[in-house]
Amino acid sequence: MKPAALVKLEPADLAVIRGRAELSADAEPLVQACATVVEAIEALTRGGLLIEAARMMAHAMPRREAVWWACMCARHTRPPSLAKLDDDALNAAELWVRKPTDENRRAAFALAQEAGFGTPEAWACVAAFWSGNSMSPLGQPDVPPAPNLAGSAVAGSVALAAARDHPALQPKRIRVFLGSARDIAAGGTGHLAQEAGHLPQETD
Repeated sequence: MKPAALVKLEPADLAVIRGRAELSADAEPLVQACATVVEAIEALTRGGLLIEAARMMAHAMPRREAVWWACMCARHTRPPSLAKLDDDALNAAELWVRKPTDENRRAAFALAQEAGFGTPEAWACVAAFWSGNSMSPLGQPDVPPAPNLAGSAVAGSVALAAARDHPALQPKRIRVFLGSARDIAAGGTGHLAQEAGHLPQETD
């Protein structure tokens, strides 16, 4: 069966996304021969540069879809012991995707601040906030976020979710996450079942 077209990535300009993703010297040669963002992401994935592929995906997706992807990744590795503030932050980021009002955007950022900016859930909220028109407090002149900020926050959230509690699982998780992103880019939900709780213990 032919893979579904990643229609939500088609408008992305490869030259622009390359600049925003700040690819490493190892990644650049793989991307140079590509004509589209989709080709570039696949080349990076085949080359084993999974974090780079995920970073490019984060910048290439439309912002709501990118924030949703970050939420799906966070839910996949969500531990049973997740703090309530982080759980609230995750729900707030998802609410902004479903209803992207300025009120929901600012509420998500307030939760990220309260949670301390240390988790995938908090950075999904930051990505939602940076997807809006202004970073200024209410009533102040607008200060638009730089175009790369939302994608960078999504990439950070995804990387934190991939390394959570078990850094050795990061490559495997990133491959799973990229599958979720492709589904979202093709018009799907990108839903990922929560990771099994009986993960291997870290060893010294």
